[in-house]
Amino acid sequence: MGTVSDREKAQLTADNAIIRGDGIDEVPVPPGGKNRLYNEDLAPASELKWGTFSLFSMWMSDVHSIGGYTFAAGLFFLGLVGWQVLIALILGIFLVNIAVNLMGRAGQRMGTPFPVVSRLSFGIYGANIPALIRAIVAIAWYGIQTYLASVAVIVLTLAIFPGLKSLENGGFLGLAPLGWICFLILWVLQLLVMHRGMETIRKYQWVAGPAVWVAMVALMIWILVSAHGNVGLSVSSQRLSGGDAIREFLAAVSLTVAYFSTLMLNFCDFSRFAPNRRAVRQGNFWGLPVNFTAFAVVSVIVTAGTIKVFGKAITDPVLIVGRIHNTATLVIGALVFIVATIGINIVANFVSPAYDLANVAPKHIDFQRGGLISAVLALVVLPWKLYSSPVAVNYFLGGLGAFLGPLFAIIMVDYYLIRHERVCMPDLYREDGGQYHYKNGVNPRALVAFVPSAAIAAVVALDSAFSTASPFSWFIGAIPAAVIYYVINSNRQVAADPAETNV
Repeated sequence: MGTVSDREKAQLTADNAIIRGDGIDEVPVPPGGKNRLYNEDLAPASELKWGTFSLFSMWMSDVHSIGGYTFAAGLFFLGLVGWQVLIALILGIFLVNIAVNLMGRAGQRMGTPFPVVSRLSFGIYGANIPALIRAIVAIAWYGIQTYLASVAVIVLTLAIFPGLKSLENGGFLGLAPLGWICFLILWVLQLLVMHRGMETIRKYQWVAGPAVWVAMVALMIWILVSAHGNVGLSVSSQRLSGGDAIREFLAAVSLTVAYFSTLMLNFCDFSRFAPNRRAVRQGNFWGLPVNFTAFAVVSVIVTAGTIKVFGKAITDPVLIVGRIHNTATLVIGALVFIVATIGINIVANFVSPAYDLANVAPKHIDFQRGGLISAVLALVVLPWKLYSSPVAVNYFLGGLGAFLGPLFAIIMVDYYLIRHERVCMPDLYREDGGQYHYKNGVNPRALVAFVPSAAIAAVVALDSAFSTASPFSWFIGAIPAAVIYYVINSNRQVAADPAETNV
């Protein structure tokens, strides 16, 4: 039997390892990586191209949307003065920044997407619980966001081509012909971008985020000129004081956290491609505290300006653009809103379910197939009917949204306070009784912390009797989940386990 050369040894190591970060973490997998827990998309990332600007652009795409604009402007109608709302927004977005840095560090160090990170705390099969909850929320909002954007495109299209008004007559499955045309155009455009994979998505964000900034600044300048500069940051006619003002202030902080709760949970899907921790921190800082605060100020200036220009507050930028009687402006506005919608839908509502569904059956579903399934489901659920049903939006999606706080808390407590960032990478992909196998692949302790905390958060979020507390549902779910999980795991000696390796 001949000896093995150094070159052959290096090749054998590479064949049975997953390249990660600055070196190689030896993570053996079955021949060809064929088991029920592994495929190349779920393995630690080898191409680390998401630097500071890529992550910054990703956050711009998430923030610069019709929903983000309306959310930011809407907070200024709570009855607080302008400076109070700004402070609340800054505090809220700094809390979000801390949260995404925590999840981002885990993703960057492990190099794995959200479902695989979830295996640490929920078990190799139990991870499908948080993954599918996140996937359902994302798929539903993927369809709804596409539909809302198609409505915006319809408004602008009819302003440019009024002769197409006849296409709004009749319909199929609750949508008129023009509605179907606009919806399917957006649906196909998004699918074309997403089908090319994460590298194409990264490059697309370079265009999507900055494009909306250019449009918003131009719109702000137009509003300021039209209003002769007579615009302020206080757009609400009511003024609160004392306890009411404090409550609304804290509600604004909490609502800001809740607005970003989806991406807070699966931010590791993006940070896994970052070359180092510094890129994650800087991308998050410029994309969240700096960018979001600036965008909120622009949003409220434009909204306040509409009171002066049109006699009433208009919180939908599409309707504002539609009132500008200039064909070139309308065309540019339509293109920008299409680009923006594709950007936020990819970031917030596509990447996550693509990985989440891949985690259900890694042998048969990769990232691209998971994305295709997500897109088809988003169409099949007829999102315009879903959106028009208060029961579906408030109770179904609102209830699932209340689960995101407990999920985030359990995963972070497990990674930082229980494991102290120590992870045995091979066991994340091992079916034969590794340390993340727990009981039949599910961690009962995670469920003990998750179920009651999620139930409390859902009741607070959905029951009108708790309407004053509903803005705080994310924290109401996250805090008890964190405490319960930490207490019931306090006697575990995870960090001392010799099988674990520091990643």
